[in-house]
Amino acid sequence: MHEMSITQSIVEICSEHAAGRRVRSVTLEIGELSGVVPDAVAFCFEACTRDTLLEGALLSIERIPGRALCADCRAEVPIHAYYDPCPACGSYGLSLLGGEELRVKELEVD
Repeated sequence: MHEMSITQSIVEICSEHAAGRRVRSVTLEIGELSGVVPDAVAFCFEACTRDTLLEGALLSIERIPGRALCADCRAEVPIHAYYDPCPACGSYGLSLLGGEELRVKELEVD
């Protein structure tokens, strides 16, 4: 499960930015196409924050849907996988606009 190492990296990033202050909450953005399972990150968060500045912090995860622009019909469309065709015209000429995000959006510290 790579979510454990991803969560450990998130904790390290947050600890660095907290600059010695206790972290009260963390808000993450996780894209639908990122390959990261939000529930697995949430499950790993408690274990990864034990004995750190983030211990006891509230974790909020915002899921970002996949979005693409169709080169043929110019529609901005939702996608759930990289190989999805355009739901408007059936074309496979899609340019990804969003859904691969994995970032710390917000950090609340003391």
